[in-house]
Amino acid sequence: MSTNGLMSAASNQLQQPKITIRELNKDHVDFVLENVELSFANSLRRTMIADIPTVAIDMVEVRANTTVLPDEFLAHRLGMIPLLSMDCAKALVDHRDCACEDGCDRCSVELTLRATCNTARSNMDVTSKDLIRSASMGNPYDDDGFQEPPAPKHPDFGKPVGHDDPDSQGIILVKMSKGQELDVRCIARKGFAKEHAKWSPVSAVGFEYDPHNALRHTTLWYEIDAKTEWPETPNAREEEPPQDGAPFDYNKRANKFYFDVESSGSMHPAEIVETGLNLLEYKTAQIVQELGFMEEPAVGGGGLGGDMVNGYDSNPNGGGGGGMNGNGISVGGYASLNGGPNGINAYDY
Repeated sequence: MSTNGLMSAASNQLQQPKITIRELNKDHVDFVLENVELSFANSLRRTMIADIPTVAIDMVEVRANTTVLPDEFLAHRLGMIPLLSMDCAKALVDHRDCACEDGCDRCSVELTLRATCNTARSNMDVTSKDLIRSASMGNPYDDDGFQEPPAPKHPDFGKPVGHDDPDSQGIILVKMSKGQELDVRCIARKGFAKEHAKWSPVSAVGFEYDPHNALRHTTLWYEIDAKTEWPETPNAREEEPPQDGAPFDYNKRANKFYFDVESSGSMHPAEIVETGLNLLEYKTAQIVQELGFMEEPAVGGGGLGGDMVNGYDSNPNGGGGGGMNGNGISVGGYASLNGGPNGINAYDY
């Protein structure tokens, strides 16, 4: 394998994909992805940003609000609070596919906030820590046989990020003066960042390849000296710089891709990357299956649960298989790579 992060098209196809984790903690993961195409690496980046389901406040019922913020402003701030969303794809169903009208345990999480300022000398801060998750919303359709039960939820699922961290002050929602009151009821639902940014599990995804710009994919604007005005990133130490005056190789392709995934707190960074890879595999399996149907029309019908394609359920509404370890729970289309006890991924939150 080349040490400069660039390979010819033929040699790149012979190598197995490789991931090197350089740093991992509860806030971010820094890793290097090698021996894949640029299109795949960029697809992984976009999937982690916009395709991973999380839970966020989607409806706010304002019962009382005498603060300085109008109801719409307050509802927007509540919607942007990150909520813990471990295994959200399996823990909740899409509310548009649920038979309930106002929300139930299968598709929603209820949170309430009640605050009254009785302090005369100073203002009172209302933060995300004041949001209380309800134990249950109930399920009025328990007796319906076609309603699949949700997968087991993490005990902290749906709670605001940092709710149990003594060092965290929480996210300030509004400042209240004496006599002001706030009473709201919130309904959190599963969604994707393609619909609204509040559902994105990441705050940023750093993505870089070819730090020396040997492929000339980037045109650098400069006044005097490009090297001085465009300093190289630390990733440049991972690859050998091109020789001055060397002929340009049109067959070279990027081989090493540098990721720095920063979580918003709703999911563990390792779970974000793993879920992104799961989604890419599931979508690819769907495309392969559809192409197969076009070439060879199926004879006879399948079962209600749908067929399995590479371990993924081809029918998102049908029954799925477990994770690769055999103990994941597939609800909503794909399973976990390493399901923990009761189908909950074993990440340290």
